[in-house]
Amino acid sequence: MKKIAVVFHSGYGHTLRMAQAVAEGAGAQLIRIDADGNVSDGDWAALDAADAIIMGSPTYMGSVSWQFKKFADASSKAWFAQKWKNKLFAGFTNSGSMNGDKLSTLHYLFTLAMQHGGLWVGTAMAPASAKAAQRSDINYLGSFCGAMAQTPIDAGVDEMQSGDLETATLFGKRVAEAADRLKS
Repeated sequence: MKKIAVVFHSGYGHTLRMAQAVAEGAGAQLIRIDADGNVSDGDWAALDAADAIIMGSPTYMGSVSWQFKKFADASSKAWFAQKWKNKLFAGFTNSGSMNGDKLSTLHYLFTLAMQHGGLWVGTAMAPASAKAAQRSDINYLGSFCGAMAQTPIDAGVDEMQSGDLETATLFGKRVAEAADRLKS
């Protein structure tokens, strides 16, 4: 049976809600990076045992949060022992503005996965790019390398776009399907 972990930091709850949607689609364990940038020893063990690691961070100032960066730096222990080599990896992010430089956050997550010797899984979702597209459509933001969401800075978690959350759920499902294929 495949094991999938979703490791993430959330500053205001929006990335948490996205992580929950990804985990729902993937049948994954949630691992939350705390406000000080830490995870427990048990969380590190779960990441080491996982077949796939899906990483998530809000996009702050064009990159991951400092808490996620602290986690990434601490993952050098796993890197040194090559514990995450050949695992599947994927990533997701949320920001307040429509662009918000979310792509640079996903590139950061991709680079971290590559440094660990991982295999990256993208969304494989066509963008909602027709004139008739609605903000609630799946992959409205048109990302191929990872799931993206946009939530205005004054919007609550319950006001997140249904299309962004459905994109996250389908993205999690895709990672789970890729993990199944890799394990067989």
